Amino acid sequence: MIDPEVPVGKAEIFPDASEGKWEPPDYTMKQIYDAIPPHCFRPNTFLSLGYVLRDFAFVLMLGLAATQIPSIPFPHLRHVAWFTYAFVQGLVFTGLWELAHECGHGALSKSKAFNHTTGLIVHSFLLVPFHSWRFTHSQHHKSTNNLDRDIAFVPTLKEDFDNERVTHSKAWEMVEDTPVVALTTLFFHQLIAWPIYMTINNFAIERMAAAPWWKRSHFYLGGDGPNFKPENTRDVLISDVGIALAATGLWAAVRWFGAWNVMLFYGFPYLWTNHWILTITFLQHTDVSIPYYPTKTWSFLRGAASTVDRDFGFIGRHVFHGAIETHVLHHHSSRIPFYYAAEASEAVKGVMGKHYQSDMKTPYLWAFWKNYTQCRFVVETEESSNIYFF
Repeated sequence: MIDPEVPVGKAEIFPDASEGKWEPPDYTMKQIYDAIPPHCFRPNTFLSLGYVLRDFAFVLMLGLAATQIPSIPFPHLRHVAWFTYAFVQGLVFTGLWELAHECGHGALSKSKAFNHTTGLIVHSFLLVPFHSWRFTHSQHHKSTNNLDRDIAFVPTLKEDFDNERVTHSKAWEMVEDTPVVALTTLFFHQLIAWPIYMTINNFAIERMAAAPWWKRSHFYLGGDGPNFKPENTRDVLISDVGIALAATGLWAAVRWFGAWNVMLFYGFPYLWTNHWILTITFLQHTDVSIPYYPTKTWSFLRGAASTVDRDFGFIGRHVFHGAIETHVLHHHSSRIPFYYAAEASEAVKGVMGKHYQSDMKTPYLWAFWKNYTQCRFVVETEESSNIYFF
């Protein structure tokens, strides 16, 4: 079974590898597919639905448990209880988010209707325009770690980084690299970056930034923007309707229960979810060990090999459905459902050999902080190599 996100005729084509010291992958996509057990490509629709219903049941149980928090007689304990609820519910929301992500790849069922219906419901619940995101996320898979075409945490070239810093004031230069400034910047980034990206795509690469913000938006219905083709308009409209219905439900909840209660039960867990999605994606594609390529030296296989598996313990494997631990496999074949991903990942590791990248030792959140503060720009490993590393 060939993944539609693997460009036909390109998966096994490599640019000239004589430049630089980086040794490109020496395996093929055929070897990858041959190594993965055949049943891994056959999702079980009922099992997939069971996981979706399980996670929604967790959401409901946590919500019901939280209704008892106001009865706690001690104010400080109530604050701790609300914080704990928001954190745990945010984890469960993120697990649901990942299931919708699998739907976007067609991984949870052979049924397109099941994938699209389930993904639309779950992502709308989390205020994500399902089809719109599905289209742009597919672009990420088709151009992973391509400095010219990727759309997910594309690193800055050193010359661009230096040119941007020249514009900073002397006062800002003195403090911008301090931990307190980095932590403050990171906090606000994790708080608002995801909905802003959905709305105005303000992190757009150069070819997208040429378009006005409303045409870059994931909600834009015109077919003349950088994200969507005219034939995508119907699906984008369906996504927008899903968001409108979810927003209407939240507005009704605010009118009925009050804004603060909605924030406690839904808003704060939602913010935690945004944090986790940004963190997960950043660490999957940002590390000193992986290369980045301009188009002239990029290939699909090089991009797929330039991703990183990490370990987030019980949360990663059982709440986030292995999205952190098996991402390298996911970029080689995105239609394998998560419940077969660990098995398929082991098979892929055997084919990739030394090209498989992982960091299972560094504590997850420490890796996030370290990479956020240290991975600032990329440079060529050797002049004219057209291969870049942090």
